[in-house]
Amino acid sequence: MPRRSAPTVPRPRLSAATRRFLAAALRSGSVAAIASTVAAALLSRRRTGSAASTTNAARHWIWGRPALRRHGADLRHTTLGYAIHHASSVWWALFYEAWRRTPQRRPLPAATIAALAAWVDYRVVPARLMQGFEAHLRPRQMALIYAVFALGPWAGTRQRPRRGPALAAVRPHRRGFRRRPRAGPGRLRPGR
Repeated sequence: MPRRSAPTVPRPRLSAATRRFLAAALRSGSVAAIASTVAAALLSRRRTGSAASTTNAARHWIWGRPALRRHGADLRHTTLGYAIHHASSVWWALFYEAWRRTPQRRPLPAATIAALAAWVDYRVVPARLMQGFEAHLRPRQMALIYAVFALGPWAGTRQRPRRGPALAAVRPHRRGFRRRPRAGPGRLRPGR
């Protein structure tokens, strides 16, 4: 007797616009994560003597308060801390990209999203879910890191082609809107 295969469930496919949106958020979030991690590492090295202190501190989500005392760079702690920071940066980049779909290309959306991220990170969520940088840095240094975080996605969008995915739907054709040819004597109707 032939063996029956299980019925396959069709996988939902993302539209091209959704794929472009997610790729743009991944790009913006990655630039913001890398830039803010470099800034945090430089500031952390000045303050604690180790560049990995702030990156390791982000893993206190999982390991609790003892994670804040880990200063040395190693694969287990630093990689997990960076992964948490990178994921949260991409999360905030989703909001940035959604707002950036407006026709204005100014740094205001990036600065506003960074300020919102700082407010949520340090005023809304419980202490266990805070970023962890505050354990090793002063408030002014934290403000500098969030400013770099804001410049990250903005700089990431500046590298894209002029008619990138965010503006393609907003900008009309370069000569204006195309008109359909009128049907008249001696002309074929469009579509025939």
